[in-house]
Amino acid sequence: MLKDTQAAEVTPERDGEEVTLAGWVHEIRDLGGIKFLLLRDRSGIVQVTCPRQKVPEDVFERVPRLKKESVIRVRGTVQANEKAPGGVEVIPEELEVLSESETHLPLDPTGKVDADLDTRLDARVLDLRREEPRAVFRIRDVATTAIREFLEDRGFLEVHTPKIIASATEGGTELFPVVYFERDAYLAQSPQLYKQMLMAAGFERVYEIGPIFRAEEHNTRRHLNEAISVDIEMSFIESEEDVMRVLEELLAHVFHRVAEECEEELKTLDVELPELEPPFERLTYEETLDLLAEHGIHVEWGEDLPTEAERKLGELFDEPIFITEWPRETRPFYTMAKDDEVTRAFDLMYQGLELASGAQREHRYETLVDQIKEQGLNPDDFRHYLEAFRYGMPPHGGWGLGLERTLMTLTGMENIREVTLFPRDRKRLHP
Repeated sequence: MLKDTQAAEVTPERDGEEVTLAGWVHEIRDLGGIKFLLLRDRSGIVQVTCPRQKVPEDVFERVPRLKKESVIRVRGTVQANEKAPGGVEVIPEELEVLSESETHLPLDPTGKVDADLDTRLDARVLDLRREEPRAVFRIRDVATTAIREFLEDRGFLEVHTPKIIASATEGGTELFPVVYFERDAYLAQSPQLYKQMLMAAGFERVYEIGPIFRAEEHNTRRHLNEAISVDIEMSFIESEEDVMRVLEELLAHVFHRVAEECEEELKTLDVELPELEPPFERLTYEETLDLLAEHGIHVEWGEDLPTEAERKLGELFDEPIFITEWPRETRPFYTMAKDDEVTRAFDLMYQGLELASGAQREHRYETLVDQIKEQGLNPDDFRHYLEAFRYGMPPHGGWGLGLERTLMTLTGMENIREVTLFPRDRKRLHP
């Protein structure tokens, strides 16, 4: 290996030890008889100090000629020094350039010179070298791990469903067509139908963390055309409340774990996470419309909530809230009806964002076929899906949680692209 130590592992307690570091040239300061080099790797930054009298001549002469963002390897001795950043520095014995950077950089990875979001996304690799994006994606890693641990502890089995589907049968959002040999196919907008089929297969509790694709021609701070969704489905539920409890407990767990494990990253982003305490408040769709009307926002029955309404709910409630009993005309055919007007569906809202959507599903074959017809769809187009309901389907339900939107609430980012490594939206197909 070219390195045996991370920058963050260089501490005053290791005074006198020899270490080998490798990373990027972050900053250089030339004070004549002493030169300073800041070396950055994924863990942080360490100061490499080069006094003329203590380092080899070739090392001393090479430091000021290094180009910022070049990749280097340094072997040297740790030295405790109260005046150095973190109270420690490395006195180099060897310095090797592994890869030299070009002089002109599209943006400044130190963050001292601001760049707009488009510039940063165009030069995303350099942008990801900055401290703030590193904090965001460390939080994303901890959050995703916490989700998996939470669901595994509760008996959920991780699955991976197809992302290429034969026909645009899921309803709702437009799908991306793809050429599949001699046939047309589509990118899946959700694992929904496959999750339900697995309930008939006897899996009982499944989850998936995977990509979804939605061909919506939007260009907002909260939408992507390729996103990551956290989906669950579980059998033998009595009502939608069973899966709502899983969702609220999971979100509280994720917030707790991130607050516990990402203290430095949250400090970097200037974010203080609240301690979420389930159960979250529940409002019916009708109660939500009445509340919004009291604040001057009027939504017609049967309409989805506009962005203005979601923002107002974010102002009115400090914690997440569930909106339940959505009208039948607003929900897909597989949603169980509660009565002639409303369904057993719910949305989870937080900080003006819809984070998740779910429901108890219709598990009765004949009723499901009727609901498909009611929405003007042809049951023959769903024959493989419907087959699963003919041979014993347990009562079941589930939800899909948007990972990127959840990350926005965890990191304080105002644009969903900030929490996505290489975002895909209506205008961006690269890098």
